[in-house]
Amino acid sequence: MATISKKLASLINDQINAELYSAYLYQDIADYYHGEKLIGFAKWFDKQAEEELEHAKKFIDYLRDNGEKVVLKDIKAPKNKFKGLRDGLALQLTHEEAVTAMIYRLMDQAVEEKDYRAQSFLKWFVDEQTEEEAHSHELLEKFDLYGSDLSVLYRLDSELGGRK
Repeated sequence: MATISKKLASLINDQINAELYSAYLYQDIADYYHGEKLIGFAKWFDKQAEEELEHAKKFIDYLRDNGEKVVLKDIKAPKNKFKGLRDGLALQLTHEEAVTAMIYRLMDQAVEEKDYRAQSFLKWFVDEQTEEEAHSHELLEKFDLYGSDLSVLYRLDSELGGRK
């Protein structure tokens, strides 16, 4: 069985915690939009929460496959006070940028250690974060362009609700 360094394993355990926190965060945002009767926005963030759980599972499986122990840590509860409909979208973009920085830190460590299997594994997450940031940025731009027009806002809500 292949092994990875203790430092990289520790960073991956931190990433598992971050992915689980992301699921909490996106569930919190989904609940906010649900309360605002923007069910499409809520569905979008429900799906985001599900994806974050899948990401955590990928990291868990990677540690297990490499003979490392998974160390689950406390997950802090999000403490968001949304003041308007834009806040959840802005929070998503800021959060995805922070997650990207964490993924880059993992990749930097794998490169430093010349751990090519880890680099190959992490490449998927680098690509995923590129996509996540692009989607987050696009949603925020759409909201900024059309958020004050209620008919367009509800069309955007319908578009988001169509996510599979």
